[in-house]
Amino acid sequence: MKNQIKKLLVFLFLIFMVTGCTTVLKDPKTKKAVTYEDKNLKITLNQNILCKPTNEGVIKKYNKYKKQININKLPECTEFKVSDGNYNNLWESIVVKPLAWITIKLGSLVKYYGIALIILSIIIRLILAPFTKGTAEQSEKMKQMQPEIDRINKKYENKNDQESLQAKSMETMALYKKYKINPFSSCLFAFIQIPLLFGFLEAINRVPVIFEENLFGLVLGTTPMKAITSGHYQYALIVILIGLTTFISQKLNKTAPTPASNDINPNTMLNMMLVMIVFMSLNFSVAISLYWIASTLFTIVQNLIVKKKAEKKA
Repeated sequence: MKNQIKKLLVFLFLIFMVTGCTTVLKDPKTKKAVTYEDKNLKITLNQNILCKPTNEGVIKKYNKYKKQININKLPECTEFKVSDGNYNNLWESIVVKPLAWITIKLGSLVKYYGIALIILSIIIRLILAPFTKGTAEQSEKMKQMQPEIDRINKKYENKNDQESLQAKSMETMALYKKYKINPFSSCLFAFIQIPLLFGFLEAINRVPVIFEENLFGLVLGTTPMKAITSGHYQYALIVILIGLTTFISQKLNKTAPTPASNDINPNTMLNMMLVMIVFMSLNFSVAISLYWIASTLFTIVQNLIVKKKAEKKA
């Protein structure tokens, strides 16, 4: 398990090394991030946007910093192409720009970019369904196997010598083989899902028509933290939805513990992860939060279907 975690961390590090991360626009005198705010909108402006803003106030703000970025040279967002702009790196070319282009086209079709993000997240989850379905099926198998895991844990309780630990590990792995469970299968989905999450984050931050939009009274480009501190307490609903959907998903999709970690209380780990996600969501833009919530709801529905099928077989 430790080797799998190391590989995942190395993978994430490589992503950050090659990614064309969003560059925040900073005032050359104060060195502070440039922000725009009106009665509906409060966002931090980014320097390496892919197309022109449409909000008049945002345009005026950008025009004050023409030395850093000349928005007049950028294409209209509705006319943006994957090939537009200079080549920066492979990540931007094969992930960020295509995701931005697809979101813009879908948003133009359905008339709301927030709705486009929700639809796109569902499409992506349908494509990834074979991977996530396997994880859900293993979760159900784990529940069937749990009494035998408890028996092994009780058998080797308070036995810490090398021989006993090795025997416990062998018996546990034999159970995995019996029930056809791969304790590392969930890592594969993480390798796919995490780059997509970063890609969407980059695409959203760099496409003005997305982060300027207001959906259900919520500005896609702002974060709950910025909104709540400005007195817009309705944005707390986004944080609550992320926490609630993540909690339900975790309960339905517990993965198998490895032999080296089955002494760790899984509930403690899940609770820690839930608190961390809720805390992080305060600084997620509303747009990326919509993607997260829609994706998690898809997982919940998929797990409920798998659970019902497993109960019928039982």
